[in-house]
Amino acid sequence: MVVKIIIIGAGAGGTAAAARLSKKGFQVEIYEKNSYNGGRCSLIHQNGHRFDQGPSLYLMPKIFEETFEDLGEDIKNHIELLKCPSNYSVHFHDGETFELTTDISKLSRSLEKYEGNSESTLINFLSYLKETHVHYQRSVKVALKTDYQNWYDLFNPKHIPDVIKLHLLDTVYNRVCKYFKSDYMRKAFSFQTMYLGMSPYDGLAPYSLLQYTEIAEGIWYPKGGFNKVLQSLEKIAVQNGAKFNYNIDVQEIIVDDNGVAKGIKLTNGDVINSDIVICNADLVYAYNKLLPKTSYAEKLGKKELTSSSISFYWSMKTVVSQLKVHNIFLAEKYKESFDQIFKDHTLPDEPSFYVNVPSRIDPTAAPEGKDTVIVLVPVGHVSNVPNIDFDKLVKRAREHVIKTLEKRLKISDFRSMIDHEIVNDPRTWQNEFNLWKGSILGLSHSLSQVLWFRPSLKCKIFENLYFVGASAQPGTGVPIVLCGAKMLEKQLCDRFLEGKVKINTWSKGVSFSIGILAFLFFLVSFVFLL
Repeated sequence: MVVKIIIIGAGAGGTAAAARLSKKGFQVEIYEKNSYNGGRCSLIHQNGHRFDQGPSLYLMPKIFEETFEDLGEDIKNHIELLKCPSNYSVHFHDGETFELTTDISKLSRSLEKYEGNSESTLINFLSYLKETHVHYQRSVKVALKTDYQNWYDLFNPKHIPDVIKLHLLDTVYNRVCKYFKSDYMRKAFSFQTMYLGMSPYDGLAPYSLLQYTEIAEGIWYPKGGFNKVLQSLEKIAVQNGAKFNYNIDVQEIIVDDNGVAKGIKLTNGDVINSDIVICNADLVYAYNKLLPKTSYAEKLGKKELTSSSISFYWSMKTVVSQLKVHNIFLAEKYKESFDQIFKDHTLPDEPSFYVNVPSRIDPTAAPEGKDTVIVLVPVGHVSNVPNIDFDKLVKRAREHVIKTLEKRLKISDFRSMIDHEIVNDPRTWQNEFNLWKGSILGLSHSLSQVLWFRPSLKCKIFENLYFVGASAQPGTGVPIVLCGAKMLEKQLCDRFLEGKVKINTWSKGVSFSIGILAFLFFLVSFVFLL
């Protein structure tokens, strides 16, 4: 019997899961509320300009390669990757700049300007690189490629050597301070936690893996836009029999009296039955809006979320030569700006922001002689904080960005160069993409919301319901979500396909007992380390 699977949402996780599961012989149907695929990882087109609506940094390339290899494909046959000549141009409040690059000799000379020209500068940097390499390698192993279906999976003794090296009780910013003495470099090597929608003062130390992958593997860009990755995965899925349905909104996930997911109900009233439902819609939204009310849904709705963003998509009349592919503009009051985002849930008085110019590396992103510019200004998600006027925040963010660009890049009348503008703010992310409270990256990655503590791929409340995406295990970010799709494929193949491993009650009992012993061993080791 062919197992029928319905996937809600054609985002990165849903599309990757569709490709994987259709290749394994499952009957897969995808229902997407918008007219395009990719969700946040989609494109905006405007009069010859092409914008990446969400992600623009192609990081951790090995995970993308592995996804295509698992599908029997060579990624080079689907995507033309362009390597950014430099990672970032970092602009500080006082006009100083710093180029982050994969060129170690060039980076070393740049570091000396801020850290001094003694031999300790390079030694400290290489020590930092070594630590971030360990964070990268061991995090991929422990967090991205381990399925935490049961609590005792977390306390497997084999994880202990890895966990010890991850500095789980420290933060990204604290670890950076260990290796860099200047305020400039501490900022330049810690802002990357914003890719996860988190403050470097709260982000767990292992997330310095982002800095490692940028320096060691570089930053890449798929020609034609980041969405090319999703288009390729959709094409593979369709070739294997998957059916994508666009402009169809799901009203609810149908659950019978026994708590078993049976299919979906569309907003037009149609009911589509299936054996399995996979939800790639925002997980917190799904529990609160698509499923029967539960105390767990209420609890999820109050959990710590990542930030939102005010994003400007500017079609420029001309080429803005002062801007590189990736540009970071950092606030003078660095910590205060993060506190205003994550504690006050608003726009900082002096926000840091990111500017991406895809046309600088891919000429197809803009008409000849013009630039396509994307500005992302981190801001607090929709909250209960009174007197938050997003229209005013958008206006203030726009003025701040333009004035900062004019001042730090010495450009006169930048606003006159803007031909057309599209804006996404927390309300857009909430309404168009069903992101809970407009949080662009879902649940935060605090210690109590990662590994087993993060919502599992297999729903614990309703049978035959699974999740994939940013707020489910293993976490947020396109490559990380692709890892989640791989783990989900394994779970369903183990359950339904011939040759699956059946775990009987006895073996579960043994696993539980081992888990208890492992937990005690883990606890003793952890206390000893402290």
